[in-house]
Amino acid sequence: MKAGRLHRRQLGAGIAALSLVLAAGWALTPHGNRQEAAQWFADVCSSVARPMFASAPAPAGSGADARPATSSKVLSCEALPNVPGKSVTTVLVDFPPLAYSPAHRHPGSVTAIILEGTIRSQLGGGPVGTYRSGETFFEPPRTLHLFAENPDPVRPAKLLAVFVADENCGPLVLPPDAD
Repeated sequence: MKAGRLHRRQLGAGIAALSLVLAAGWALTPHGNRQEAAQWFADVCSSVARPMFASAPAPAGSGADARPATSSKVLSCEALPNVPGKSVTTVLVDFPPLAYSPAHRHPGSVTAIILEGTIRSQLGGGPVGTYRSGETFFEPPRTLHLFAENPDPVRPAKLLAVFVADENCGPLVLPPDAD
């Protein structure tokens, strides 16, 4: 009985010491790296509702469907006079804190410009990308977009998507199994 209590005390002391070391490291970390460290901690601590490090979409029944969804607003759609049969559409996509967008495809080419916050995204066959305000990513037509998410539990994120697709401005999103 005494050995069990001693072991628990040692474990508790070890956890407390580790917490102090992490706090000291946090205080000494330059600002830019603090954001990366905060993201790492958020990834590790949030594995209940999604896979650890969110490198793939959360499996069905794991709570991902309980996460907030993205919302989008079409800002413009214009026929491209020099490219018959094609149009360019701009869409504003809002990601509330912890918002998650499951697997889907787009019928045309898409360039995403991050306007605020952080977006994590993964295209089929590629690594997970983390994009911050001012950065962009490109999706070729019909590429499987495995997921997109705002990993921040407090701050919203926003992106501007520019689609070049068939004339008539839609549809812009296809199911993941469309080919």
